[in-house]
Amino acid sequence: MKIAEKIVSAIRTGIEILYGQQVSEGMVQLQETRAEFEGQLTLVVFPFLKISRKKPEDTAQEIGKYLTENVPDIISKYNVIKGFLNLTINPGQWIEQLQSIRNDKQYGFVPVTELSPLVMIEYSSPNTNKPLHLGHVRNNLLGWALANVMQANGNKVVKTNIVNDRGIHICKSMLAWLRYGKGETPETSGKKGDHLIGDYYVAFDKHYREEVKELMEKGMSEEEAKQEAPLIKEAHQMLVKWEQNDPEVRALWRKMNEWVYAGFDETYKALGVSFDKIYYESNTYLEGKEKVEEGLQKGFFYRREDGSVWADLTKEGLDEKLLLRSDGTSVYMTQDIGTAKLRFQDYPIDKMIYVVGNEQNYHFQVLSILLDKLGFKWGKDLVHFSYGMVELPNGKMKSREGTVVDADDLIATMIADARQMSADKVNKLENITEEEAQEIARIVGMGALKYFILKVDARKNMLFNPEESIDFNGNTGPFIQYTYARIRSILRKATEQGISVPETLSPTTEISDREISLIQHLQGFEAAVHQAGQDYNPSCIANYCYDLVKEYNQFYHDFSVLREENSDKKMFRLALSEAVSQVIKNGMGLLGIEVPERM
Repeated sequence: MKIAEKIVSAIRTGIEILYGQQVSEGMVQLQETRAEFEGQLTLVVFPFLKISRKKPEDTAQEIGKYLTENVPDIISKYNVIKGFLNLTINPGQWIEQLQSIRNDKQYGFVPVTELSPLVMIEYSSPNTNKPLHLGHVRNNLLGWALANVMQANGNKVVKTNIVNDRGIHICKSMLAWLRYGKGETPETSGKKGDHLIGDYYVAFDKHYREEVKELMEKGMSEEEAKQEAPLIKEAHQMLVKWEQNDPEVRALWRKMNEWVYAGFDETYKALGVSFDKIYYESNTYLEGKEKVEEGLQKGFFYRREDGSVWADLTKEGLDEKLLLRSDGTSVYMTQDIGTAKLRFQDYPIDKMIYVVGNEQNYHFQVLSILLDKLGFKWGKDLVHFSYGMVELPNGKMKSREGTVVDADDLIATMIADARQMSADKVNKLENITEEEAQEIARIVGMGALKYFILKVDARKNMLFNPEESIDFNGNTGPFIQYTYARIRSILRKATEQGISVPETLSPTTEISDREISLIQHLQGFEAAVHQAGQDYNPSCIANYCYDLVKEYNQFYHDFSVLREENSDKKMFRLALSEAVSQVIKNGMGLLGIEVPERM
């Protein structure tokens, strides 16, 4: 039983004995004691004044006296500040708490059972006409971390992706490759497939702009020129052929998409993310059209004179939403409805979370209402995990297109910067091979990238500064990783010296306030995991890890571990260090961040 649970139980018993009335657990408000006062936990006594019929100070004195006299093994002393009872907890309780955390390798996590609710999380959602970029990096890292957090809170989790693999933008890349590619492939070019296709998407745009310019010089308006340019007309013809299942167009589409998927897989692997199920827009848009037709028949939607289908959401305080164009083609909303239908068939979903940027807030507000109208039980309660934009400082790491930051370039730069930044530290390690040094650079570089992005509340826009992220001081991934590696080094040295920490520590070991504070921080991991799941906010975990590491480094500065002469104290500090490393590893693991054993 946790310390707080023991105290709550003792207080409830004490109030019944003192005042002859039972109180609920919810009435017993415990909080961490403010730094300027003595004690570790504080009881707010105001809720009990109607029962005690006494002043706040007198009520607090009576409860404190009861606790020290009846549970001295838990509460060693107390002090009263107005209506607040500050409790000093017996050191043996903290040692027992440390042992409990140390022995539970999954401390803070709620076990997943057969009866656990099923949460599906959608993230990534790339287009197959270009490589992943910085925005996708934030999306994937948030989706992966959120999936881990939800599982740590006792949910079954299915990680899913919807790939936008059809439409005019895909045909643009295909047409440009046919026109200008001369049969180029990823193998002949030495390029990743997604980069190769992205280059042809850029090529299409370049030639298209030239055609528009020529037509405007001949007297056309810009709008006319954009519609009449031969390239865009041909791309639209290709899209029609795709819709009609033209064998040549479909074969080219499949071949080029396979190149892109192979490229995506490399990037996903480098980011350390994956999916349990991938859906493709080319399979889901027809399903969506069927559900819209079904909604039309049931009177949920209506058809206008031009043949287009709309949902009237004015009663819900929104506007009218297009679901099918007049030519019968679908829109993004149609695709999302179709994807929802397939997912509902595939899994008994209890909650659906979409990890999508905040520019789509209105889209998901509408989708929730439409899915609810169409009978999806989780539609009304779907969660749009809305996140802000992420940018780099001006002029840094521009992509090959010159407009967005390429994910692969970003990853490679981060690892290279980590190698350079950590060269002095890594070179000091004994018997380290080039391969090990490169692996440490990968772990540190990716840790810097992930932590810097995930420590920020997802709802906020953010500026990603590569140089700041890889600093070994401050609120960064490498700072936390370095502390973990330092602790692992201490524990290895203890093993080399033949020191083995016993499973049961001496309950009478003398421990300081700093050490008690560190155990309190460890104990807080459970609350941080719960809060992150409740608020859909992985940054809770990132900032918890940083606070824990700061507290440990202060402890490490103030106290000797291996050089401590008192055997009980040495064992306690080694056990404390071991527990801190375990919680750091688990916490960073929730964020998808590895921690190196040496650094």
